[in-house]
Amino acid sequence: MAKKILIVDDDVYICDALKMYLEKEGYEIRCVNDGAEAITAFRAYEPDLVLLDIMLPKKDGWQVCREIREMSSQPVIMITAKGEVFDKVLGLELGADDFIVKPFDMKEVSARVKAVLRRSHTRDQGSDGEAIKLDNLEISLQKYELKLNGKSVDIPPKELELLYFLVSNYNRVFTRDQLLDKVWGFDYLGDSRTVDVHVKRLREKLEGVSDKWFLKTVWGVGYKFEVTG
Repeated sequence: MAKKILIVDDDVYICDALKMYLEKEGYEIRCVNDGAEAITAFRAYEPDLVLLDIMLPKKDGWQVCREIREMSSQPVIMITAKGEVFDKVLGLELGADDFIVKPFDMKEVSARVKAVLRRSHTRDQGSDGEAIKLDNLEISLQKYELKLNGKSVDIPPKELELLYFLVSNYNRVFTRDQLLDKVWGFDYLGDSRTVDVHVKRLREKLEGVSDKWFLKTVWGVGYKFEVTG
């Protein structure tokens, strides 16, 4: 079956251009033009991926992304005319999977869509990895579940994958580029700030949970999950 993509942009010309190009690539496309309609369409259409503009009437892209993440882990690629670091950081904190900056080339859109869908498909296949248990910490990739102090914690899929990888390789230091390669995939088209954003969010969740392990920055190199007890 063709993958379904929901395009959310108030610029009808951009919607039509994306729809025409991506349908030629073999995708099934639905377009909506405001944030409120996007939420309704997401529930009804159940897309495999969302292309989401930031500047939208009724509800902006930030709010739409936030609401999508409350009900689904389906990939979201945000579209921005600004290309500012702040936009990317905020979008990643809300759970966006990638960014496209206007004006964009259709081939770039296609490449990013394929890369994000490929990563999503790999994630959905599950993992043979066993659950990891440490002091007050339990991670399961099969269930996509994080437990801290015995309680389940809401966590975006990519944050969980990054934590699982670091914990699986505890006391080893990884550069940002290595983590992009191992967790996001060799074809990831983002930049190393993506790792920093996800580590920041993980630290907020893990703060004060244990004094026997830490998510540490190795200055000038990267990050490691250090186990001391």
